[in-house]
Amino acid sequence: MSTTVTNRTLQPLAMPAEHAGITIRLLGPLQAWQDGTELVLGSGNRTAVLSFLALHANHAVSREQLIAALWGDDPPASATGNLYTYISSLRQILDPCRHRWSAGQVLTSGGGTYRLRVRKQDVDAFRFEALREESKRHRTIGDSSTELASLTAALRMWQGTALAGVPGPFAEAQRQRLAELRLTTAERHATLLIETGRHDEAISTLRTLIEAHPTRENLAPLLTAALHAAGRAEVPRRPRPPIPTEPAGHVPASPRRTGTRSPVRAGPGSLAGRETEIRRLRRAVVDTTRGQGRSIRVEGFTGMGKSALLAVALPSTAPSTCRIGWAVGRELSQRVPLGLLLECMESALAGEPSSELVRQISLATSPSMGNSATAPVARVVSLVRQVAQQAPLVLVVDNLHWADPHTVEAWTALHEVTTQLPLLLIATSWPGTAKLGTAEFGTAADEVHELAPLNRAASSHLVRTAAPEPPESPELDHLVAAAGGNPCYLWHLATTASDLNGQLPVSLVRVVHAHLAPFTQPTRELLRAAAFLTAGPAAHVGPGCSLNELAVVTERPTAELVELLTPAARAGVVAITGDGLTFRHPVVPRVLHEGTASALRVLLHRSFAERIAGAGGPPERVVTQLLADAVPLDVTLTRWLTTHVEQLTARAPRITVTILQRAHAQCTMPPADRMTLTIWLARLLLRLGRNCAAEAGWVASRTDDLDVEGEMRWMVALTYEKRGEHQTAADITRSVLHDRRVPAPWLDRFRLMQARLRQHLADRHDDCHREIGTCT
Repeated sequence: MSTTVTNRTLQPLAMPAEHAGITIRLLGPLQAWQDGTELVLGSGNRTAVLSFLALHANHAVSREQLIAALWGDDPPASATGNLYTYISSLRQILDPCRHRWSAGQVLTSGGGTYRLRVRKQDVDAFRFEALREESKRHRTIGDSSTELASLTAALRMWQGTALAGVPGPFAEAQRQRLAELRLTTAERHATLLIETGRHDEAISTLRTLIEAHPTRENLAPLLTAALHAAGRAEVPRRPRPPIPTEPAGHVPASPRRTGTRSPVRAGPGSLAGRETEIRRLRRAVVDTTRGQGRSIRVEGFTGMGKSALLAVALPSTAPSTCRIGWAVGRELSQRVPLGLLLECMESALAGEPSSELVRQISLATSPSMGNSATAPVARVVSLVRQVAQQAPLVLVVDNLHWADPHTVEAWTALHEVTTQLPLLLIATSWPGTAKLGTAEFGTAADEVHELAPLNRAASSHLVRTAAPEPPESPELDHLVAAAGGNPCYLWHLATTASDLNGQLPVSLVRVVHAHLAPFTQPTRELLRAAAFLTAGPAAHVGPGCSLNELAVVTERPTAELVELLTPAARAGVVAITGDGLTFRHPVVPRVLHEGTASALRVLLHRSFAERIAGAGGPPERVVTQLLADAVPLDVTLTRWLTTHVEQLTARAPRITVTILQRAHAQCTMPPADRMTLTIWLARLLLRLGRNCAAEAGWVASRTDDLDVEGEMRWMVALTYEKRGEHQTAADITRSVLHDRRVPAPWLDRFRLMQARLRQHLADRHDDCHREIGTCT
């Protein structure tokens, strides 16, 4: 083997020339054209193969990857044969003039892999993403009009649901990914319409989007912003969200009268250990009806039960004479001046003759009134005071951390008058939100209650209360550790009697995705990448990863990573300390990792391994990525492994054993590489005190190197000696000394072993004679 090959690292294969005559549409029903003529693609599985190849254009993909893309983890016995049929049919379609024995120009193969040679600009999904990236570049220089033009062109490319009708887990995952990109692009497009003064177009677009996506929380605040920018005083009707099934759901934003219960169903998990806070909130409502107001803030990270606490503590105790107004803050609420306060008042006065006040508040916040920044706040505070003077008033804002500055200013001003009026202000927020504390506006609450993660005792009590059967101590510890003190996650794990070594509960998966939904697509992509970096063998999830490694695998600068991940850190999903990133709740990275289609998981882990290796990262981190899923050890990976195996055995022996065992079991590996890696496997097993007889014996029976043969036979004999099987070890030693094939240094070792074994066998013989004599 040459030095050049031995020192080879993971490098991408050379890309062949691209074919310019093929055009492929994926943003709708899959269609393909060759030189302007549409091609008849035929069966669903054939289109699934083409879509996978198109989304990996000009890159070699293996048969295993294609099979996983079509059938997931349970392919039929005929999968390989069927795949050959699909590939052959596609070749006839894409290369109709190709001779049956020629390699073809569009769909090529080699080394067990296939490659679709098309220009990326001829695949609409790539053009769509390229236009998105182009819009980001315009955004960085503040060119809104050109950014809008790029996004308009990107959205016009869509012809329906992406990959409509294409079967298989890969196509489904891509449908979801592309649909989310389309919706995110549409939201940004609508925002730019507002910013560039095209308000009527924005309003029309947003109403269409809301009708199509009634549960998309970002759209309603955008429509409110568009209406305000257009000078319209109307309040947009929000679609009523579906009743959430998770215990930590949000109080709905729709208007509700006093005494009606919130549709949030709070399970015991979200309220574990919160009895004190419930009592204090209920007492505050009673005190307000007696004329004593105050301001209360409940702080806690996502999933700690803030919304459920409000839902349980407030509706059941509100007297009929008390008005209650609700609002739910979202990220886009920051763009609507005083929007949350307006929503609160609309809810409190819904259906009353005095709802004229709502119209006055709406007019006061409208930019068409030409008011200064201070005048609307003062006017709204005055109107709220009028309502509180009529009857006790409770205003509740869930997620006040998403409020715009004017709402926070008004909330602080109202806090100052709670001592004079029967006015109760209740807000929830994430901990450490600067704009809600003393840094900017002064103390904005009389009481601050922090919903901290549950301690070990409270978590154990919750599990024993919620679980169908009380778990044993090891299982209980496992559940508590997985939830990381998050009562919502722990409740779902407990009530479903989840086996954390198996599939996670569907309800838990939904809750985690709901908690991550408010983040932007780039932030969610980074969280998924971080989850992949924490993944290990057998569904094991590590504590976290470094920002430097995340920058390597995502090809983003560290500063950009910190900026994108800050919202997730504020929400308590991750913690960033120095260069380290840690998930606060281990179930979150598991959901992100296991929720990715199997074929995509393999591709991502392979890609991450390549990038870490290419950047000179620790070799054990490369191996961790290879072991996190069934990444095939192809020739490139095998050569990298043989180059770094000695370093790996010293730095990370246990995971090295696992990867070497996988390599030894792979019969298709080049014989020389398989031999080298099995030699190192046998040595490492012996060093770790494990049985290496099978591996060392395998090498000894196949190697042409007499020195290696001597080492391996000595290792086999030593293994039997350590296990107390002295007679077997003696037989091996006698055979080696009789043959005298191995070099002299090894013969000397065998002679020493023979002497030890004779003593053991002699002592054993004497013991047997003594036992026989005693019995006689």
